[in-house]
Amino acid sequence: MSREWNDSQPIYRQLRDRGVHMILDGILKEGDPLPSVRNVAAEYRVNPLTVLKAYQQLVDENLIEMRRGLGMFVKAGARDLLLKGERQKFLNEEWPRVAAKIQRLGVTQKELEAAARRSSKIKGKER
Repeated sequence: MSREWNDSQPIYRQLRDRGVHMILDGILKEGDPLPSVRNVAAEYRVNPLTVLKAYQQLVDENLIEMRRGLGMFVKAGARDLLLKGERQKFLNEEWPRVAAKIQRLGVTQKELEAAARRSSKIKGKER
């Protein structure tokens, strides 16, 4: 994961998003422990309270749970819950911009299918 921060949103939000991506990508599976607040804070050189705030957002979103004395763990069903929410967010927020650009550029269905095939070949090689 990149250790670069962007100025478009608070660091705790970016940490939260990294946790979400780790769950969606299968790096963190149901029942897996999250890295400790201290480890994440040291690794990314941020205040532990910033990491705690990111983790608290994930708790509030019902994606992780705190087990007293043991740490934070990915809840059962977290990935499915995220997929549903992230798909809807993509369709509502990102897709209209993508569709408008496709239309503006006159990209054809055939070109989109060819691009999709190329990107799945590239993705297959990465794994």
